[in-house]
Amino acid sequence: MTIAFTKYHGLGNDFILIDNRHQSEPLITPEQAIEMCDRNFGIGADGVIFANGGTSNTDYTMRIFNSDGSEPQMCGNGIRCLAKFIAELENRDQITSPVSYKIHTLAGVITPVLQANGQVKVDMGVPRLLAQEIPTTLAATDEKVVDVPLLVAGQSWNVTCVSMGNPHCITFVEDVEEIKLAEIGPLFEHHAVFPERTNTEFIQVINRNYLKMRVWERGAGATLACGTGACASVVAGILTGNCDFVVTVELPGGCLEIEWSNQDQHLYMTGPAERVFTGNYQ
Repeated sequence: MTIAFTKYHGLGNDFILIDNRHQSEPLITPEQAIEMCDRNFGIGADGVIFANGGTSNTDYTMRIFNSDGSEPQMCGNGIRCLAKFIAELENRDQITSPVSYKIHTLAGVITPVLQANGQVKVDMGVPRLLAQEIPTTLAATDEKVVDVPLLVAGQSWNVTCVSMGNPHCITFVEDVEEIKLAEIGPLFEHHAVFPERTNTEFIQVINRNYLKMRVWERGAGATLACGTGACASVVAGILTGNCDFVVTVELPGGCLEIEWSNQDQHLYMTGPAERVFTGNYQ
């Protein structure tokens, strides 16, 4: 079977986009997604995203397989790429005024807005903060996990946990460049206190409006950017008194603008999504 695809990236976090509107189930299996994402023997990507038809109250549905074949609830950089891909499917060559889509995800309905300047602003919804919502056993089910010690690799890390529809464990460090991400990341991801594994963000505070971040993503490993992680990190920064409500988050692939709104408690993420190439995969 030949699969038509388009590759996009959001700050280097790259995805294979597939038009899946004609059927409800993904065109390929998780095992095939692993093959496609292989950077030596496949196309190469952090995940495969499927543009499915919408529901009664949404325009489209998003499904995603990580590069290890697992299925996350949502992906912030991925949904920006999906919004650009949808515009391409709809033959919207020029965006002169904001265009929004209501997209059903496993984390709920997410609304990205394509802007005339090429950026995509996404209403990421309200963060979930209770231990049972992460989920984690670091606190009682109805309590928040804020600045709680966690022993990993013989070292105590103070962590704050946030769900953006997917789990995040955030820890603040003096210098993110000193973190041996490939060694410590998997130990956080598979720690026993996270029954569904976790994404892990290591954050360096440059100032109250600027954070520097490195991320180990659940199911994908070290990536150049993570939109839900950037949102979760700003929430963690506010809860721990480290940052303000409007913050630039610098990731290895570039910067995202994150706002935690005082009005509706929603998080808003603004960043780019770029088309790389199209092709057919056999």
